[in-house]
Amino acid sequence: MFWRLVSFLLCQAFAAVLVWLLDTGPERWTAMAFAALAGCYVWLLLDSLRAWRLLRWLRAGDTAHIPLGSGFWGESLDRIRKLVRHRDRALSDSDARLQEFLAALQASPNGVLLLDAEGRIEWFNQTAGRHFGLDARRDMLQHLGNLVRDPALAAYFAARDYRADVVMPGRASTSSVPVKLSVHLHPYGGGRSLLLSRDITAVEQAEAMRRDFVANVSHEIRTPLTVLAGFVETLQTLPLNEDERSHYLELMSQQAHRMQTLVSDLLTLSRLEGSPPPPVHDWVPAQLLMAQCEQDAHDLSSVLWGSARVLHFELDAGLEIAGAATELHSAMSNLIGNAIRYSPADKPIEVRCSALPDGGAMFSVRDQGAGIAPEHIPRLTERFYRVDRSRSRETGGTGLGLAIVKHVAQRHGAELSIESAPGKGSCFSIRFAPQRVRLAGAQLDVSA
Repeated sequence: MFWRLVSFLLCQAFAAVLVWLLDTGPERWTAMAFAALAGCYVWLLLDSLRAWRLLRWLRAGDTAHIPLGSGFWGESLDRIRKLVRHRDRALSDSDARLQEFLAALQASPNGVLLLDAEGRIEWFNQTAGRHFGLDARRDMLQHLGNLVRDPALAAYFAARDYRADVVMPGRASTSSVPVKLSVHLHPYGGGRSLLLSRDITAVEQAEAMRRDFVANVSHEIRTPLTVLAGFVETLQTLPLNEDERSHYLELMSQQAHRMQTLVSDLLTLSRLEGSPPPPVHDWVPAQLLMAQCEQDAHDLSSVLWGSARVLHFELDAGLEIAGAATELHSAMSNLIGNAIRYSPADKPIEVRCSALPDGGAMFSVRDQGAGIAPEHIPRLTERFYRVDRSRSRETGGTGLGLAIVKHVAQRHGAELSIESAPGKGSCFSIRFAPQRVRLAGAQLDVSA
């Protein structure tokens, strides 16, 4: 302000001095006064012009430099420009943080949806769009209740009790492929709400599988326990001769063996699910696995049918598979055991383990049994799933064999495939990837 006052006085003084030098008449002093006044107006005009230029710059919101020079208005311009630049940087930083926050919400596996005080959609991420079938260009600022017409969600909003979530079907849900969503509303400032959605389809399926598993295990164990309890009571209360006693004890032994087999299979599944992956550098000779399976097959067929079955084993010599020998033997033996149980005694069973052109290997078991209808094939690897329950129990099956085979195959990077048709037999195959197989030597043919 000091220099502004000095410039104002200097402008008047300059005009007065100029008139004093040019005018030598008797009205010199009057002319000097008018000159000083004129200098004042000139200073005011120039100062107003600079102020007008600054005001126009502010109104335009322009950040470009305008030449106002030094002085009051020049310093004001510099200070204002610094404040504007600081504001722009703050806005840019805030926008960048907002974009990062929105990008993080977009990457969230859960649906995120922002509602205003009237329940209109202000923003949502792509996951929420998929969950509720929303489109950002079409549905923004629309009422969520008008777009998602689900009775459970409407009742949830009407109750205004948001302490818990609500489960509702997703937009992509169908009768064959159900989709379940967990929706939870969180009110926040200004009457707005944050709605979170989570796909719990897998959780619901896992819970249903757990309930079914517990029910199946309880049923499978309860049946032989009931038989054992009945036989024990018979032995305790009725006078029996030696033949009857031996018969009942034999039946009790069979039921005990059945429970033992069931528990053993359950422990095997538990061990497969909880143990680390099998090694990739421990090579197991396929010839050793086939020899063990062949012996197991003869023992099982003798127990079930009273005589050895016709079994044909074919093996490529030198074939080795990387993995756990006990797991591989369990999977292969289960497939052969199923073929023995569910095919006629007079029909041959073909077991083959051969190298593939791509460097992999395939273990397959082909029987000439009754075959399996197409609707049953996708569910065969489910625990305790049986095509014919009565026949499974007669042959000693637990309903866990193919579940064990599937787990072993997955742990060894292999694929289990099933080919079957009613009246045409079945073929169960495990295809091993090339990195799990190595082969050396010529072909060896083993038959029994």
